[in-house]
Amino acid sequence: MSDSALLNSVTALLYREAEYVDERRWDEWLALFDPQAEYWIPSWDSEDEYTRDPQTEISLMYYGDRTGLEDRVFRLRTGRSAASTPMPRTCHMVSNVRATLDAEGRCIVKANWVTHLFRNSVSQSFYGHYEYLLLPQAKGSGSDWLIGKKKILVLNDLIDTVLDIYSV
Repeated sequence: MSDSALLNSVTALLYREAEYVDERRWDEWLALFDPQAEYWIPSWDSEDEYTRDPQTEISLMYYGDRTGLEDRVFRLRTGRSAASTPMPRTCHMVSNVRATLDAEGRCIVKANWVTHLFRNSVSQSFYGHYEYLLLPQAKGSGSDWLIGKKKILVLNDLIDTVLDIYSV
């Protein structure tokens, strides 16, 4: 795959992911993740360092595989998340996508993001960096990649509300 084809393929995946969250197309969003996918939002450890180990340090959110995301989606759909009722309107913006292949054919991706949210007459924005590990898929599977790991670095110093999967 050429560099431009790789970048187009990866960017399309990231844009689809943002679209699915904004449109609350949760089944399609979950289908982007490998069953063993790790989803991690580390917390700030100091002024310029994030925590490094979700098993031993505090995280803003951590799911070791897709079942955690599936449970979260279930709670959002059924109203069992009081902090997410009502659901906000969101607009995810993804930019500065960079992609490289590793020796095993997996894709290492970095990107920048901003999410704008509106709920209960209040607008908020979160922003930061994404780091992905994408796993190659068989031809004819409908997508070149599945998300194997997603690490979300939130740059906001003050998070005065609950962060959720739709916030980032």
